[in-house]
Amino acid sequence: MSDKLIEQVQALLAAPRPWSVTQVGDPVLRGPAERYDGQLPGALLRELLDAMFAHLPGVGVGIAAPQVGIPLALAVIEDPAEVPEEIAAERERVPQPRLELVNPVVTPVGSRYHAFYEGCLSVEGLTAVVARHARVRLSASDGDGRPYETELSGWPARIAQHETDHLNGILYLDRAEPRTLSTTGNYERFWAFMK
Repeated sequence: MSDKLIEQVQALLAAPRPWSVTQVGDPVLRGPAERYDGQLPGALLRELLDAMFAHLPGVGVGIAAPQVGIPLALAVIEDPAEVPEEIAAERERVPQPRLELVNPVVTPVGSRYHAFYEGCLSVEGLTAVVARHARVRLSASDGDGRPYETELSGWPARIAQHETDHLNGILYLDRAEPRTLSTTGNYERFWAFMK
């Protein structure tokens, strides 16, 4: 186990909440995250994953460890999908129960893509259209080391791709249609309810 990494996680867990999310430009967001291989004691890993879930309500539907400064291949996703019915239908946005992603691998299923506006906690104030695979197979382990595999479609597939990208040093801006870049304010004003 890495003493420095353990101290870094302990300091994060002791920090006031909500955490300050690492912003674009920080090198931790641009390098591949280290594969998780027991670098943290099991209880500390559990505490970190639970704290990452606790950070989500009201701010996002997923967060990867590099976004809170921890360079490990860990992420969590959970989406209550509390959006208007017509938006949920158009975006195939259904509630996604909690998923822990330890060393996740996302594999496309089929050739269909969906393009929608996407944002990121690490790119405050901006949004842009990103085409993502409509269906994916997610292979990962949970925080207790149990491997699992599941297929996700629609918005949950988008979230899994977004968070897995973070673990590979990729931001949604790298995949975005540049001409669609918008402030979140203008997105809400002009584009949020467009199909």
